[in-house]
Amino acid sequence: MKIKSIELFKVPPRWLFLKVMTDDGLVGWGEPVVEGRADTVKAAVEELSSYIIGQDPMRIEDLWQVMYRAGFYRGGPILTSAISGIEQALWDIKGKFYNAPVYDLIGGASRDKIRVYNWIGGDRPSDVREAALKQIAAGFTAVKMNASEELHYIDSFSKVEKVIERIATVREVGGSDFGIGIDFHGRVHKSMAKILAKELDQYRPMFIEEPVLPENNEALKEIARYTSAPIATGERMYTRWGFKELLQQGVVDIIQPDVSHAGGILETRKIAAMAEAFDVALAPHCPLGPIALASCLQVDACSPNAFIQEQSLGIHYNQGNDILDYILNPQTFEYQDGFVSLPKGPGLGVEVNEEKVREAAKVGHDWKNPVWRNEDGTVAEW
Repeated sequence: MKIKSIELFKVPPRWLFLKVMTDDGLVGWGEPVVEGRADTVKAAVEELSSYIIGQDPMRIEDLWQVMYRAGFYRGGPILTSAISGIEQALWDIKGKFYNAPVYDLIGGASRDKIRVYNWIGGDRPSDVREAALKQIAAGFTAVKMNASEELHYIDSFSKVEKVIERIATVREVGGSDFGIGIDFHGRVHKSMAKILAKELDQYRPMFIEEPVLPENNEALKEIARYTSAPIATGERMYTRWGFKELLQQGVVDIIQPDVSHAGGILETRKIAAMAEAFDVALAPHCPLGPIALASCLQVDACSPNAFIQEQSLGIHYNQGNDILDYILNPQTFEYQDGFVSLPKGPGLGVEVNEEKVREAAKVGHDWKNPVWRNEDGTVAEW
């Protein structure tokens, strides 16, 4: 069996799907995308295709090593996301060949289900009371929300007070056991992150996420002095080498690699195993589409330190199209009591609606994240 061809589909709201075909008719799907840079990743996948066309799709580790190491320049979001989507599709093929879920091929399940959370509040958090009540009514036991809008290096306490008010509201309606993930989104600089971390500690967050940008991870040690909340980061970090120093620092409590960015299914499993050795939990990042989510669930299944999974159903980015629109077996993502069961089907466990994908690809998208500015005109982190 050899890899015959690849095909890419840029579909709304902001996703890129990859179809890999073999010469004996097996098809695997992947989701290689960087949000806002879909065309760039598409070009990277097409460049990498020369390394995989004509090769044995079963040799996933070897193909990964070739794609990663054959280029003198390696790593980063574009190249690693391109590799991630290809790798996902190869696992989908291998699972279908052996008629088994991917997790059965990389150690087997260590759980029956995984807790999930949903997003509330949007980019500029608002109406969090009603949004939280809606998620509670839907059966979710945890939510995540952006902490703030834009914040300057040093900013006003009125903005801090608005953050506190929103978190307090969600704690009030959710009760003491309700999980609240607070995403600083890298919007907050070290000085303000210390203040927010200290002020929010009383509301017992499930975690605070990306309190500073990953290029400023050295600041996490100082921020940790101001909070007892678990600190999470990792969605903008790539491969096990990117996580090595962070784990050695001993400050982070939860890592959040993205299976469509960090290197794919097996690479994320390796990162999870590294984290387990440092007594660090796993919560894969996934505000993406159904193929990415299915890939995350394969990792969650065989990673004992995975404790919760992000998913994008109803997220503010998914205007007009959502994760169930592109699959024929939506029951795969049926959430009950705040959990989702492991996929049972072969490969990634999702049946892609190719007709719908081809139709949506005619529309495509040109999604870009907004450019924010502070009151003084300087560019702010989004």
